[in-house]
Amino acid sequence: MALTGDEESNAQNLRVFFIPFFAAGHLIPMTDLACLFAGHPGVEPTIITTPANANLILPTINHHSASGHQVHLLLHPFPSVDLPDGVENLSTVSSNDSWKIYKAVDLCRDTHYKLLTNHSPDAIISDIPFWWTTDIAGELSIPRITFHAVGVFPQIIMNNLFKNRVHDNVPNDSHPFIIPDLPGPSITMVKSELPEFLRLHDHLSQAWDDLKRSQLESYGVVVNTFYELEREYCDLFKVVDSQRAWFVGPLALKGKREVEAGFNKERCMRWLEKKEVGSVVFVCFGSWCYFEDEQLRELALGLEGSGMDFIWVVRGGDDENVKMEWMPEGWEERVKEKGLVVKGWVPQAAILGHEGVGVFMTHCGWNSVLEGLSFGKPLLTWPLVFEQFINERLVVEVLKVGVRVWDGFRSSSEKDKVVVPADAIARAMKKFSESNEEEMKKRALEWKEIAGAAVEEGGSSWKDVDGLIDELVVLKDESKKGRF
Repeated sequence: MALTGDEESNAQNLRVFFIPFFAAGHLIPMTDLACLFAGHPGVEPTIITTPANANLILPTINHHSASGHQVHLLLHPFPSVDLPDGVENLSTVSSNDSWKIYKAVDLCRDTHYKLLTNHSPDAIISDIPFWWTTDIAGELSIPRITFHAVGVFPQIIMNNLFKNRVHDNVPNDSHPFIIPDLPGPSITMVKSELPEFLRLHDHLSQAWDDLKRSQLESYGVVVNTFYELEREYCDLFKVVDSQRAWFVGPLALKGKREVEAGFNKERCMRWLEKKEVGSVVFVCFGSWCYFEDEQLRELALGLEGSGMDFIWVVRGGDDENVKMEWMPEGWEERVKEKGLVVKGWVPQAAILGHEGVGVFMTHCGWNSVLEGLSFGKPLLTWPLVFEQFINERLVVEVLKVGVRVWDGFRSSSEKDKVVVPADAIARAMKKFSESNEEEMKKRALEWKEIAGAAVEEGGSSWKDVDGLIDELVVLKDESKKGRF
């Protein structure tokens, strides 16, 4: 186990340990938060993670360190769960092996106990799967803050459904039902689109009670959202799901991320410079979502059939050698003037921030929803797994800044997926061509202004980060006096 960075620790500093879940969608925003903490005088953040996960965030950490804002890394071996060496992240395993990542999480409990008791931080900010850190914090007489990488809207809905199980009473998986006990507009869902832990007895459903108990007993909850985006849901969350809550996003706007995507970044930016303002559809489905060959072919033909310019990020298990055998014959030649296909990682925020991009086709992962709105882009929604179908309801039905790609049967389960046809994809894209959906585009641009204001000095998220740090400083002093 090794601590990297400046080994000298000032006893007067506020020492906060961050423990992110082993998935890019959690690791990256928590690193952004740690970097925000590092920008405050007298705050010393340390991220506890494994070597391969550390490699994902090192460029960002080094970038901040160069500007004088040090973030330490405290590394420990990834637990042995029968995965190849270096495979330590949900983004790098197949869906069949994803359970091994959760098994590894469970095996971190003793390691976390040893690290935290040996290093004695002043506070812990840990991802929700690491529920035992609340108990460790209690033993150390320090606060544990629960970190949520997804918004409060999906959290409230998942918690409601786990408790009251209204979806258990529907006649079939396609039968609509209304989410109970929810402020704002009525939200209807179908069982097939719920996260699997709500439909099946999986690892998460078995651990849910421990996770929620730990969250409610923790000092409070930090969420990667901003108050204005989910106002009435944030108010409810403070009452039913936490002792205290801080809404600190969009973290990507202040994170100043650096990613290992140099060649792809240059290629994308050069290509975008040749395009008219708002003419390009950016197509990206996150770090963990993959399509079968038949769906990839239909997507390719749909992009072509739309007649619109596009950047399409194609990922596989090994991004360096993404297989392209599925590509329709002659397709690449036919679209070479209209489309750019990129294999592997891309700087999503940089692309979304370019004026050439007008629409974002996304899987509705929470980070992607936040980034799309932060840069004022309306969304073409294509949810696939986890809570993404719930996030889509916020985008399409509450905020009204998105359009579904497909209105037919959909499922969060891999085995029940249906192939979305090319004509449906092209039809959805064409809704944003020329002067269509102007009101939606206007609303998306308004969210860009609101999100930007939230993270600037005096904004709601800026105040919450600043207030949380001030509160932790006070708690440190009280702990020294035996009052915590």
